[in-house]
Amino acid sequence: MSCPTDSIRALFRGQLLQGESMCLHTSLKTGGPADIYAIPEDAEDLRILLPWLAEQSIPWFPVGRGNNLLVGDKGIRGAVISLERFNRIEAIGELLIKAEAGAENLAVVRFAQKLGLGGIGFISGIPGTIGGAIKMNAGAYGEGILERADHLTLLRGGAVRDFRIDELDYGYRHLRLEDGDIVLAAVFRLDSREPHHTEDEIRKDVELRRSKHNVGYPSAGSFFKNPHGHAVWRLIDAAGMRGEKVGGAQVSEVHSNFFVNTGGATTQDFLDLAARVKNAVLTTSGVTLEEEVRIVGEI
Repeated sequence: MSCPTDSIRALFRGQLLQGESMCLHTSLKTGGPADIYAIPEDAEDLRILLPWLAEQSIPWFPVGRGNNLLVGDKGIRGAVISLERFNRIEAIGELLIKAEAGAENLAVVRFAQKLGLGGIGFISGIPGTIGGAIKMNAGAYGEGILERADHLTLLRGGAVRDFRIDELDYGYRHLRLEDGDIVLAAVFRLDSREPHHTEDEIRKDVELRRSKHNVGYPSAGSFFKNPHGHAVWRLIDAAGMRGEKVGGAQVSEVHSNFFVNTGGATTQDFLDLAARVKNAVLTTSGVTLEEEVRIVGEI
C-alpha cells in the first residue's frame, strides 16, 4: 500500500490521514483502521485524488457520516473518501434547492422550510447525510427521497455530470449507480408550504422516531430491509430474538430491527448476531432477511 506522497499532499487541499480507525467514523463505533482516510474540500480535490489513487492501484470508496456502515475489525485496505465537507445547500429556482452530499438531512429540511418550501420532512428524523439518503433512497411513510429529486450530480469517470432522475434506475431502498460513481449533490423539486406546516411534519417525524428509535446505545438504524409484505421487527420478535446478544452487540429491547453496541462490541459480534437472527427468522417464518447496513472491509 502506497502512502500519500509529498506531491499529492502539495496539491490536495483537504486532509489525508493514515491508519485512521473507522470506529471513530461509524455510528456503530466498530471497525479497524483505514489505510488512508481522505477528506477532500471539494470536487476539484476529488479530481486530484482519484487519479493518484488509480496510479497507485489503491481501491477506494466514499462515505458520509458512517451511519449505515459496518466496517470489518481488520479495517479497510485502501482509501476511504469522506464527503463531510460537501455540505453546502442553496436555492437554485423557485421550487428547487440543491444540497451537497455531506449536508445533514435535517439541515436540508430546515433550509427549505425557511424558503417556504416542503415535501421532504419525512427525512427529518433519519440520521445521516443527503448522500447516504440518496444512495439508499431513504424514506418513510411510503415515500422515498428520490421521488423528490429532480436530478443528481455525480462524479463519473473523472467528470462532474448531472443526471435527470428519470435517467437513473432506482426503487425501494436502492439506487443503481456505476462502479466508481460518487454522488456529489442532489437537486430537489419541492412544494410551496407554510413553515409551520413543515414544523408540524418535522416534530411528528422526530418525536415518532425518538419514541420508537431511542435505543440508548450506538446503532446504525434499521439493520435489515423490510421484506415485501413484512415488517422485519415483527419477524424478529416472532423468532424470539428481541434482546438477543452476542458479545457487546445486541438486538435492541426497544426496537428489534435496531442492533446496538452496548459497549466493547466488535464487528464480528454484529455479524454473528445477524447470522443468528437471520437463521431464526428463516426457521420460524420462512423469510430470508437482507442487511440494510453496508458491510465493508476485512472481517
